[in-house]
Amino acid sequence: MKKQLLALAAIQIGIIVTTSQPLLAQQPVLSTPAATEAEKEAFYATTIENRVADILKALKLPDAGKAAAVHDILVAQYHELRVRDAAIDTRLAVEGKEINYTNRAEQLAAQSKPLHAQFLAKLDALLPPAEVEEIKDLMTYNKVKVTYDAYSQMVPGLTEAEKAKILEWLKAAREEAIDGGNAPEKSSIFQKYKDLINHYLDAQGHNTAQAIKDWVAAHPNTNNPVTK
Repeated sequence: MKKQLLALAAIQIGIIVTTSQPLLAQQPVLSTPAATEAEKEAFYATTIENRVADILKALKLPDAGKAAAVHDILVAQYHELRVRDAAIDTRLAVEGKEINYTNRAEQLAAQSKPLHAQFLAKLDALLPPAEVEEIKDLMTYNKVKVTYDAYSQMVPGLTEAEKAKILEWLKAAREEAIDGGNAPEKSSIFQKYKDLINHYLDAQGHNTAQAIKDWVAAHPNTNNPVTK
């Protein structure tokens, strides 16, 4: 009897296996095909066109010809930066290093110098200094003004000399950040300079960390650009 039960169980298992296999084989495998290089290029081109359109809209250049020239300079610069980024990231990958700002920083600075100089020379030939400054601000999400205003509000008793030093460092951050490969990298560059500002203010007798902590506690629902 026991042998018969085992045989029956084996038959039942065999039925389950043989009947389930075709059903499993019939299940469709859903996957998203990887984007082709052409699709990636098209997406990047659209993204850059939208970004440049936003900059030009804010810039409000009255001369259509000049606006078109600035458009072409900006688009070309963004594409040059992308080529540079690909070269840096490929090198890091070959070296087995993680692709992040810390590892990219040295090559970023070296490879950006000629691109930076050519880009600004082209803008300087077309626009007055105030409009070139505005483009730099727009390329870096107005971080200079936002962060400067935040320090002025958060750290009490800043002298005019201290405010001037803060602005100097933030503009240095902006100068470097316009070469950043993406928004997080631009933020990392600004953070490097904010660390310098904080150390400077502490050396001047301010307790910067406590001042920021106190301000955040008093304004819990307000964004804090000094620590971001």
